[in-house]
Amino acid sequence: KLLTGSVAPVRIRPPSPRPPPVKEPSSRQSLSSDPSTKTIIRRRAQSLPSSAERKKELRSVQVRFVDSLGLQLEEVKVYKVQECPIIPQHVIFRLLMSSELAFGKSLELSLPYFKPCFPENMGAQPDFLTRLHTQRVCLEQILCSEQGITGTIQVFNVAYEKEVTVHYSYTNWRTHTNTAASWLSSVYREGCDSPVLDVFRFRLPVPPFALQPGASLEFAICYHVKGSDYWDNNNGNNYKLSCHSYKVTVPRECEDSMLHFT
Repeated sequence: KLLTGSVAPVRIRPPSPRPPPVKEPSSRQSLSSDPSTKTIIRRRAQSLPSSAERKKELRSVQVRFVDSLGLQLEEVKVYKVQECPIIPQHVIFRLLMSSELAFGKSLELSLPYFKPCFPENMGAQPDFLTRLHTQRVCLEQILCSEQGITGTIQVFNVAYEKEVTVHYSYTNWRTHTNTAASWLSSVYREGCDSPVLDVFRFRLPVPPFALQPGASLEFAICYHVKGSDYWDNNNGNNYKLSCHSYKVTVPRECEDSMLHFT
C-alpha cells in the first residue's frame, strides 16, 4: 500500500544481476557437460591366447591338401639323368588330343590292349576234356577288356575243400603275384547228387605300366585239394598274352565330349 501525505513515494529498483563466479577447471573434472566416466579395466580371459602366442600358432600351422580318400594330391620324385620317367597313359592321351585339336587335324587315338597268344575259348578245343581228366584243372575261357583280364577255370570235384589260385607275372617271372579264384558254379552228372566239376572265376588287374606295346603277361593255374597240387601251365609253356595297339579315328562331333569326359 502507498501512504498518502506530504512525503513523495520512493521507487525501489531491484538489484542488478551479478555474473556467476568463474571457477578454475580442476584436473579431475571434465570441461564438457558430459557426465564423468569411470575408467574400465578390461581383463583378458584365461582361455584366450595372447598376441605373441597367436603369432606363434599361426607360424606353426601347416596347410595340407588331400583328395576324397585322404591321399596326397601331389608327389615329388627326383629323377636322375639316366632315368626315364614313366608318363601315365591318360596323360599322353590328353596331350595327343590337345595337339590334334590345336592343329585342326582329325583326332586319331592309339589304344593298347592285351591279346592272348592261345585260343580264348579253351573249353571248345577238341582235347579239352582229355587235358581236364589228366590235369584235374584246366583253363576254360579268357576275356580281355578295359577293366582287366577275366577268365573261368574248370576243376574236378575231388573234395569239398579246394583252393584255386592264379600265378601271374608282367616281368618275365622276375617278380610274380598270386590271386585267388572264386567259386562260380557246379556241373552235375545225371543221376548223381554230388557235382562232377566246379567252375571258378578269376580276374587279373592290368597296371598302367603294363599297357605298353611289346609288354607281355604270363600266368599258370594251381589247384590245391586234399594236400596235393595240380597245375595247368599250358603244357609247360604258360598262358601268355602280349600287348598290342590299334588306332581309332574319332569323329568331329565326338571330340568335345571325349575331351570333357576323359
